[in-house]
Amino acid sequence: MAFMYVFIGGGLGSLARYLVSLLSKEIFELKFPIATLISNVLACLILGVLVYVFQIRTNGPQWLDQLLVIGFCGGFSTFSTFSHETLELMDKGHTTTAVVNIIISLLTGIGIILALRMFKQ
Repeated sequence: MAFMYVFIGGGLGSLARYLVSLLSKEIFELKFPIATLISNVLACLILGVLVYVFQIRTNGPQWLDQLLVIGFCGGFSTFSTFSHETLELMDKGHTTTAVVNIIISLLTGIGIILALRMFKQ
């Protein structure tokens, strides 16, 4: 049954990522891959909060962890798109923007998880 929870959560996460992409195109006109950054940052925030909540409530249902942490956050975040868009920026000669994308994405994602881990202690 775990496969179904991961499958459903992953589908919902992918749909949420797609909606963030559509909304970002409506709001922002940037050469920067903002939709991917937003999705990945939100996924880190959601994952950090969920892991924190699930660690506090050790009696929580395992299916919820499978649905939200593994499925939804896995489907919502996207390392492959981040990598592809970063290389596309480099190919187009936007090396500085590519490096900024790498720095912001990694520092923000890791920073969010680290801050939430520190919060729980």
